[in-house]
Amino acid sequence: MKNTIIEYFVDLVKIDSESKNEKEIAIKLAKDLENLGAKIKFDKANKQTSGNIGNLYAYFSGNIDKAPLLFNAHMDTVTPGNRVKPQISDKKITSDGNTILGSDDKSGIAQIIYAIKDLKDKNEDHAPIEVLFTISEEIGLLGAKNVNYAWLNSNFGFAMDAHNVGEITIGAPAQNSIKFIIHGLEAHAGVAPQEGINAIKIAAEAIAKMPMGKIDDETTSNVGIIEGGKATNIVPNKVVIKAEARSHNSEKLKEITDEMTNILTEQTHKYKVKDFTASVDIEIEKEYDSFHLEPEDKIVKLSKKASDNCNLKFSAQIAGGGSDANIFNANGLPMVIAGTGMNKVHTVNEFMKIEDLQSGRDWIREIIKEYSKNS
Repeated sequence: MKNTIIEYFVDLVKIDSESKNEKEIAIKLAKDLENLGAKIKFDKANKQTSGNIGNLYAYFSGNIDKAPLLFNAHMDTVTPGNRVKPQISDKKITSDGNTILGSDDKSGIAQIIYAIKDLKDKNEDHAPIEVLFTISEEIGLLGAKNVNYAWLNSNFGFAMDAHNVGEITIGAPAQNSIKFIIHGLEAHAGVAPQEGINAIKIAAEAIAKMPMGKIDDETTSNVGIIEGGKATNIVPNKVVIKAEARSHNSEKLKEITDEMTNILTEQTHKYKVKDFTASVDIEIEKEYDSFHLEPEDKIVKLSKKASDNCNLKFSAQIAGGGSDANIFNANGLPMVIAGTGMNKVHTVNEFMKIEDLQSGRDWIREIIKEYSKNS
């Protein structure tokens, strides 16, 4: 392993690991964890995700008699994430501008490993530690959804997958993914357009009526993809719309999902030509449940103590996005989302401050040290 977390992080971002292609980085991480004294194993989550390797689990036995403490990060990145060429300047790390950097979530991975490395190098006593590096987080939390939860013995954990170091997320919404397939009627657009039903027109009218954006403090909705049509001289007979709805409130999530589907259904059924009526197929998938932890929970207090020890600003926030933590909480394992210092993620302008990379490592080390105390 490299002497500094900076060198290590730079090495990690150079490894191609877009979703479903995490094998190379997983093998490296497995070796590094073993070299630190962990027992490692892979599950078979990739059988469900069509990826090339499963989730990576590591266990450090520790020498203090307590339940383990879990740290999680995901190994995959979004596109364009291949052939990253990291650049170091002005006390920060960037790509060369043609790709993302990959600090989401390789900053979390590096911080977890180097926090443990620091403890090992100093021969400090600590409670048992579990590490779980997941696959395919960026394409639907697929690794976390297929974890072998029987392997985990921690009472709570930390998903290192947010922005500001020292801050945590204690609540996140549920999400429904919605797919509409509108079936119109094909016809020649110049010769006999009246004999067709334009599926794009139906889609446009329906989308215009749908609630969109921030509905209230708990709820959002969005139409993100629309696909259809073959040529300008053909009345399109099929359109696919992909949308989503999110809410911290399960009743509101159902209401906004129902409203979107009802609008599309009613608008579609208005169109008829002779004995043909336009129709729509609707697919709704619950991506994940919401979660909410309380400020008085032990995991929140522990997070604040670590932030105070590191002289970092602490806050416990409610977020609008989902992460592996949603899945862990749904499986009965309380987990907060913690900041690593990642900035402008999922863009070619992504950057990582060197100071934040180091502070995130120190924060994790303080979490372990405080948890390991006998009090």
